[in-house]
Amino acid sequence: MSADITAEDAGISWKLTALVDRTAAEAALAASVEDAWDSDLVMSAHEVEADRYDPMNAGLWRIEAWYPRKPDKALRATLKDMFDGNPPDFTLEKVEPEDWVTLSQHAVEPVRAGPFHIRTPDFPADESAIDLIIPASRAFGTGQHETTAGCLAMLGWLKQRGVRPRWIADIGTGTGLLAIGALKLFPTANVIASDIDPVCAEIVEENAGNNAVALGQRPGALHYVTAPGMNHPALAARAPYDLLIANILAGPLIELAPDFAHTLMPGARVILAGLLTTQEAKVTRAYQRQGLRVERRIADGDWSILCLRNVRG
Repeated sequence: MSADITAEDAGISWKLTALVDRTAAEAALAASVEDAWDSDLVMSAHEVEADRYDPMNAGLWRIEAWYPRKPDKALRATLKDMFDGNPPDFTLEKVEPEDWVTLSQHAVEPVRAGPFHIRTPDFPADESAIDLIIPASRAFGTGQHETTAGCLAMLGWLKQRGVRPRWIADIGTGTGLLAIGALKLFPTANVIASDIDPVCAEIVEENAGNNAVALGQRPGALHYVTAPGMNHPALAARAPYDLLIANILAGPLIELAPDFAHTLMPGARVILAGLLTTQEAKVTRAYQRQGLRVERRIADGDWSILCLRNVRG
């Protein structure tokens, strides 16, 4: 790609697209919001929908980046660093003068998950649902993935069953979407959200503001901490919980089973996601050993979402 910018290119923005795996997409999105990178680069990602005509794309994520100038050596160096020295092959497309941030929002269609309607700011609200605004360019977890949508649907199912949790923890919160959704359903609950990635602090704060959710440590507000697993004084201080949510990966879910179980009230629910259907049995056994039993499961494509109940007194 040439670094020369001609008069013809003035006012033109550029779109770069590539297919990557989930780990690479998460890393690139996290890097794109750090102050060290070019603030003109706007990036979003979403999972490629399963396509029976193109099975090779199964499980891949589409990275889309918008840039207000023709990509040059500096941008190529930035992308290389974002992907740990091994960037994917990007396709390059000219975009007529327009707000490329808005274009990035258009890339992600609204999602309906249980009682929720999740959208970027560029789309209208759905008056028939609980409307949640999550900008696509800011972070991982916009409701597009089956696991996130499944967790939101599971929260709606618990509400329908008359469950009214008062102490809720969302571990591995990412954008804060699940914690925000929980507060919309249970507005007087005490909700704490955590993530191991410090970048999420700013993102959760922004998304809370977008959705009229107060931050703080009082009932009806969202408290965020940066922490690995349950390893934070604030998480310990709020225990025991009657609802714990963890949309992470199967390995960490298994490792954290004893820690999670230790913080639960009798009869508490745990919503687990981020596990493939092929990993469901191992995850379930880990929690059964801790006194939890599966109350409901949702299978969506290759992914399982579980709701378990603590049956120990």
